[in-house]
Amino acid sequence: MIINDRTPNTRRLRLGANYVPSDGWFYSWLDFSADAARRDFEDLASLGLDHVRVFPIWPWIQPNRALLRQRPIDDLLSLIDVAAEFDLGVAVDLLQGHLSSFDFLPSWVLTWHQSSVFTDRTARDGIREYVRRLSTEVGTRPNVFAITLGNEVNNLWPTNATTPAASREWATELLDVVRAAAPSALPLHSVFDDAWYAPDHPFHPADAVDLGDLTTVHSWVFNGTSRIDGPLGPATTSHADYLLELAAASASDAARPVWLQEVGVPRPDVPPEHAGEFVARTLDTVGRNPALWGVTWWSSHDIDRRLTDFPDREYDLGLFTVDHRPKPAALALAEFARGTAVEPAAPARPALVSPINPLQEPERRADVAPGSEFHLEWVRARQTEPTAIVTPDRATDAGYLAARGLGPVRAPGANRPMAVQHQGS
Repeated sequence: MIINDRTPNTRRLRLGANYVPSDGWFYSWLDFSADAARRDFEDLASLGLDHVRVFPIWPWIQPNRALLRQRPIDDLLSLIDVAAEFDLGVAVDLLQGHLSSFDFLPSWVLTWHQSSVFTDRTARDGIREYVRRLSTEVGTRPNVFAITLGNEVNNLWPTNATTPAASREWATELLDVVRAAAPSALPLHSVFDDAWYAPDHPFHPADAVDLGDLTTVHSWVFNGTSRIDGPLGPATTSHADYLLELAAASASDAARPVWLQEVGVPRPDVPPEHAGEFVARTLDTVGRNPALWGVTWWSSHDIDRRLTDFPDREYDLGLFTVDHRPKPAALALAEFARGTAVEPAAPARPALVSPINPLQEPERRADVAPGSEFHLEWVRARQTEPTAIVTPDRATDAGYLAARGLGPVRAPGANRPMAVQHQGS
């Protein structure tokens, strides 16, 4: 199992890329080439990266609820083995599910068989067997360090009906399957940021910070953040750090790490001429966060523009072009990689009290969304120094604040620190 080397004074960050094949996007699974993957992984290894996140396509492996095809499973294992040739660890996302605006769902949950993957018991039983089989298979590979249920599975709603309770039950059940089938891998749950910011979203922040062995967050500034102050403004370049802080503040475990599992340079929010600087500023900001477990950039390679119907921003998110030329984002990431081996842990930081605890009041998630009064105050504070977030129910808990290494705590709009309650006082 691959883990971070952590001591009280030093930490090692994982740094990798979400693997998008340069030749044929994920359609390349239909005629998998180990040599093509080898060329792509050579690109990534040249940047000093240590892992990739990979995405098998669910309906091509399980076209019928009772049929799990061995050939695509073997192709997935071959891809993992190729990664090992370059000393790359592998995180496997199981249910795709959703990728770059496209949903891949098997025919046995569509049309005449229409059913929710989250609530229909028959569909869930089929998914359970898929998760068990793939986890068992990939768990045999020593360089597989994490298994995520699927890429941003909350994107499958509202097409697939669910409720907050059903969403949590679904993820809890499948994470137990992963743990049993692949005990050496981190079992993880991945949701996009509507779970943090949208008041009516049926996947709650509690799912992100309670389920799985660590928290994953996906930071995309096309969620409206880039409109606040432009491509290189402080709100834009600190959004990853803000989301990380929000996740760290919400977790019941003060030491729970957070994996920045996706972050990228989306056009037109960040024009090409600003891409390298956006990467450098984003990583410089978030890289100092003591809760940060690792960063996985989206994505490894561009999408060939001969493939049609993708949203325009999806084509150019790669670190490399389809003909393997490094882009400014790749050079900035490589520069960051050279400094991540061992670095001092962050000193005690001041903290700003959020207006809500998102776990307790998910219906008020808009109060902490980008552009909210609280978010803008945090951005102003972050321009001066690294600034944590603490929820109001723990803002005066001395033991909790010490566990997170937090210094003066300030309520929004206040100039003076809050009084801290020590045990026994």
